[in-house]
Amino acid sequence: MPKLRGEAFWRETLRSAHYVVAPMVDQSELAWRLLSRRHGAQLCYTPMLHAQVFLRDPNYRRENLYDEACPEDRPLIVQLLTVHGRTKEQKGPLAGVASWEHIQAVRKAVSIPVFANGNIQCLRDVEECIRKTGVHGVMSAEGNLHNPALFEGRNPLVWEMAEEYLEIVQKYPCPLSYVRAHLFKLWHHTLQVYQQLREELAKVKTLEGIVDVNRELKLRCQEEIANQKEGEKPKEGLPFFHWICQPYIRPGPKERCKENGGSESEKGVRGKRALEDEEDGNSELLSKNKQKKKLRNPNKSFDPSLKPKYAKCDQCGNPKGNKCVFNMCRGCCKKRAFKETADCPGHGLLFKTKYEKSLLWQSNQRVTQTPEVTRRGDVAGGEPAVLQEAGDAAV
Repeated sequence: MPKLRGEAFWRETLRSAHYVVAPMVDQSELAWRLLSRRHGAQLCYTPMLHAQVFLRDPNYRRENLYDEACPEDRPLIVQLLTVHGRTKEQKGPLAGVASWEHIQAVRKAVSIPVFANGNIQCLRDVEECIRKTGVHGVMSAEGNLHNPALFEGRNPLVWEMAEEYLEIVQKYPCPLSYVRAHLFKLWHHTLQVYQQLREELAKVKTLEGIVDVNRELKLRCQEEIANQKEGEKPKEGLPFFHWICQPYIRPGPKERCKENGGSESEKGVRGKRALEDEEDGNSELLSKNKQKKKLRNPNKSFDPSLKPKYAKCDQCGNPKGNKCVFNMCRGCCKKRAFKETADCPGHGLLFKTKYEKSLLWQSNQRVTQTPEVTRRGDVAGGEPAVLQEAGDAAV
């Protein structure tokens, strides 16, 4: 059977999929894909894989293609090309709005099926994106993580999705870090209310422990619902109460400045990490990784102004070696030293020295290999003579 391509591949193999779950590192694993498929997703991607490791490591292949024994996880794509609609600078608090106009331009310029990505928070966004851009399908990443029923067009109770996901994980296990990350996304708004449970979820070491935290979150929400006053509205500007699956709208740069006591007219935008890094003595503003480092070394500072300033390589801009004779980083220094047959003691590169030793060794070899000739009589006219001694021939 010939391999299908283009529109035929999309119609036959991908079954004309419109609703797509995006490839997500450590997040689009089998258990999450199955949950998403149960709630409207028509096509899923595996997590993004490291191609070289995939080729050489059978364990890596086995772990990442564990879904071979799961026929309901079809159709499935492993890595490709997707129009995202944002520049590489647009991430985190700077994500902003994806440009559907650019996606539309790509769709018109190519003859292969195109999937769009960006600005997808609900089913209405999916339908509008298809209408405006003409793409074949729309994929969702963060919107799907906060509401796996996005493609069904509904907003279920968070604990319903969390409990269903945890049941699937029991059947199709995955690393605990994946499960924890999914629950942080699902319970995002609720964990802003119950900070203690957020800390417990971050520290728990077993799947059973995560199930217990999820159960406690459910009980807290149910108590809140029971005590809810008639006509009460969601707080913090949310469209729904925090126990309902809903999109997380990242605050823009201006909102972040306000939250952190800054002025809207401040020049430059501080990213998420920069905000976490300031005031190194306050562990609440540090990332979890940096908090661990702080525990191991209480005197460690994460103040960017205290970081050592490195001189840059003349060639590529990376930090240069302090003792490099060419004022370069090791990679650039190695290329130049090899090209010029030079030494750089600062980087331990001794091309010139090794070359000179090689020449000396070759010279010594020629001397030692010159045969000793024992003359018997005179050789007239300076012509070569073949002489014999002790039955051996020497030239």
